Amino acid sequence: MNDSQLLRYSRHILLDEIGIEGQQKLLAAHALVIGAGGLGSPAAMYLASAGVGHITLVDNDTVDLTNLQRQIAHTTERVGQSKAASARITLQQINPDIAVTALNERVDDARLAELVAQADVVLDCTDNFATRHAVNRACVALGKPLVSGAVIRFDGQISVFDPRGGAQPCYSCLFPQDQQFEDVACSTMGVFAPLVGVVGAMQAAEALKLLMGVGASLAGRLLMLDGLHMEWTSIAVGRNGDCPVCATKKY
Repeated sequence: MNDSQLLRYSRHILLDEIGIEGQQKLLAAHALVIGAGGLGSPAAMYLASAGVGHITLVDNDTVDLTNLQRQIAHTTERVGQSKAASARITLQQINPDIAVTALNERVDDARLAELVAQADVVLDCTDNFATRHAVNRACVALGKPLVSGAVIRFDGQISVFDPRGGAQPCYSCLFPQDQQFEDVACSTMGVFAPLVGVVGAMQAAEALKLLMGVGASLAGRLLMLDGLHMEWTSIAVGRNGDCPVCATKKY
């Protein structure tokens, strides 16, 4: 690290659990953030400020005025622009020393496999079960840790699905892909703005810990937040031995 980096990341370096070695791991890391909206905005901004060397943002949507209540990577002036491109501007303003790739596209399974293969950690910041399951399948197949978050109305949840652990569950163990779950959209149900910041920031924290190999991740646990009463509930999540996605995978 040069003198400017030593100064920029000095508050990380002061932490015994991180130090120079941990910060260098972040600088060499590649994070894939799928979704540049309510969750992806704070998650990506914290990854950038922390010094993750390469961040790839994927989102095929454009900035809408209704997004600005909670999607803090975007501004009024960028309404109508690609969310991925808008978020890229914000991240590079926060930290011009990192590389940010903005992809304005809807990714299919083949494209997801290509992108996940290039990443060290994947953050699922999407808002529908079909995409979440597709991301999970790619992460399981390629052995990449997945940090998953979701928020609707006053409720939030976050977990880590890390196939490298062997006995850890995947997203499909918790929400089987052959079962019907109703997608609920912020446009019809509403969402309390600060909650996406809380969960998105926690996704960044879990991703940074995974990249540096410090602490204990949320693998095997689901944290649920009741934002109206500000109460967290932690639930243990076990691996489904019959899961069609991860049951036969061995690492």
